[in-house]
Amino acid sequence: MFFWPNMQKLLLPSIFLGTLLIISSFQTFATCSNDGFTFNGFAGANLSLDGLASITSDGLLQLTNTTKVMKGHAFHPAPLPFKSRAGRPRSFSTTFAFAIVSAYPDFSGHGIAFLLSPTTDFSAALAGQYLGLFNSNNNGNSSNHVFAVELDTIQSSEFQDIDDNHVGVDVNSLRSVYSHTAGYYDDGGSFRSLTLHSGQPMQVWIDFGGEDMRLNVTLSPLRTPKPSRPLLSSTVDLSAVLLDSMYVGFSSSTGSIRTSHYVLGWSFKMDGVAEPLDYSKLPPLPPRSDITKSKRKWKGLVIWSLASFCVVLMVVTAVVLLLLRRNRYAELVEEWEHEYGPHHFSYRDLYRATRGFKDEELVGLGGFGRVYRGVLPTSNMEVAVKRVSHESRQGMKEFVAEIVSIGQLRHRNVVQLFGYCRRKGELLLVYDFMPNGSLDKLLHDPTQPALDWARRFQVIKGVASGLLYLHEDWERVVVHRDIKASNVLLDGEMNGKLGDFGLARLYDHGTDPHTTHVVGTMGYLAPEAARTGKATTKTDVFAFGAFLLEVACGRRPVEPAAEGDLVLVDWVLEHWKRGSVLATRDPRLGEEYPAEEVELVLTLGLLCSHPLPEARPSMRQVMQYLDGSAALPELSPTYMSPSILPLKRTEWLDDYILSFPSSVATVSTCSVSEGR
Repeated sequence: MFFWPNMQKLLLPSIFLGTLLIISSFQTFATCSNDGFTFNGFAGANLSLDGLASITSDGLLQLTNTTKVMKGHAFHPAPLPFKSRAGRPRSFSTTFAFAIVSAYPDFSGHGIAFLLSPTTDFSAALAGQYLGLFNSNNNGNSSNHVFAVELDTIQSSEFQDIDDNHVGVDVNSLRSVYSHTAGYYDDGGSFRSLTLHSGQPMQVWIDFGGEDMRLNVTLSPLRTPKPSRPLLSSTVDLSAVLLDSMYVGFSSSTGSIRTSHYVLGWSFKMDGVAEPLDYSKLPPLPPRSDITKSKRKWKGLVIWSLASFCVVLMVVTAVVLLLLRRNRYAELVEEWEHEYGPHHFSYRDLYRATRGFKDEELVGLGGFGRVYRGVLPTSNMEVAVKRVSHESRQGMKEFVAEIVSIGQLRHRNVVQLFGYCRRKGELLLVYDFMPNGSLDKLLHDPTQPALDWARRFQVIKGVASGLLYLHEDWERVVVHRDIKASNVLLDGEMNGKLGDFGLARLYDHGTDPHTTHVVGTMGYLAPEAARTGKATTKTDVFAFGAFLLEVACGRRPVEPAAEGDLVLVDWVLEHWKRGSVLATRDPRLGEEYPAEEVELVLTLGLLCSHPLPEARPSMRQVMQYLDGSAALPELSPTYMSPSILPLKRTEWLDDYILSFPSSVATVSTCSVSEGR
């Protein structure tokens, strides 16, 4: 009788106190209302997640992990009203803390986008450069009703990105209506840049006024007061974009570089200012793994253990191993190569990466060498290693300097050249690995499934975008000199990337290239290149024209035929003159295809393959034609005919005809490759 009352006196206060603690602990990470919410960490948060998105045990919202070419989305579970009773857009304010953590300090995957959307279903959206928002068919459609602010770490020429580290305002499209290099303005008005993929947490503020349609986007390092001057401030009319009910959330995607995207905290408010984040309650980022450091530490521990047992035995063993392996791992490294340290790979690492260049790792074979798949032991990065013979050391210093320069190219449609290694009589080039191989195999191997038109057109636009970058958008002009289907490689999402820069040459904008050694592949070689030996951007455009016809027709530029060799450009031109150009399309396309797009590609292929360099378009014009932002000019049969060549240049026509004698013969006075 006396026991229970006494227990009540003890238990009731404890239960009440425990309840308060539970409520208090819940309020540390989230507060919600009908017109706003605040998450200081996401432990226990009720969010709508898909793809790679998850909430970690520490309360981080992780949109993506290190899985390649994937996407992730996170949305507030309930839609919010974004239109007033009068039908005008309502004001809104949001702030969030984020971090982009790449496995490699100099490379990154793709970025994060904050978005408003009428739906949370983005299953049809693509990863990579599309950020999990759109695909090649719906990008730019007004029916999307999507508003986004992107934090992008990759420059995509097809979306006209300003650089590979920017903040952009997107309306129904990934072609930003406004954008600015990532950074912030300090109190003195000076701009201070920020690197989005640095792995350091940052904070974004997005404020939209429904009355004046003024949008302000502000960025700064985390725990820094909100800058008084926004990074972006502009009028954005969202009247036709916002619907009565919209979801708010985040989208992110990865590419070929292992990258994780995190959100640490998030606050949102309708018709007001979002509550500030409580920095003391935000979860910490996970520690960045340093593979190289851990391996060095492990090796040091092994050496220390062996030394404690027998120093003499360790030294003798090391000397014996060094003598035995010297020949296996011998490589050439001269004094002038030390400045290219980050781009020089040790033969030992490449040997181990390819398991001793075993035939099981062989993924390509051509006239210029063998290509092996490999995994670098120090970073676990998947690479392609190409072994090229080089017996002469003449000009090697200049050639390696060009390799290092080409290794600085950064474009989603250009295969990344990471570096090189020299050993005895061979040169090894290290590229990013493309899991789906070359386009040539899918076009011409009857055992492979037919490639549909949507994929072909996506590859065509990708290659054109990469070539525009090489010709005009990089700091120097890069002439590829060997554009063809076998040098177009496909990544995990079947995006086309220009590869194999073994023949590429660099020169400065506005200068005249002086290359006189004719190289290239039969059927892709421009007539003036066969005559003068000069490779220019116009000779690249000619090869791209042959490539367009090859993709659309499913036939090689030169093929044996009963009446003699069939020259693809001549065959398509005759059909074009008769008004039956669509009859040249690849029969494997079937009857279901967009006739206008196919005809555009075929006609553009003829225009790019014109025998006169002056008549060929630039790659910027080519991109405008493919994007539909410019109409293809009306072409007459006379204009497309080689007969318009001036009399003083009739020898060009002879060279043009002689450059197609057969699919296997070569011009004796030129060094022309038969493929790789």
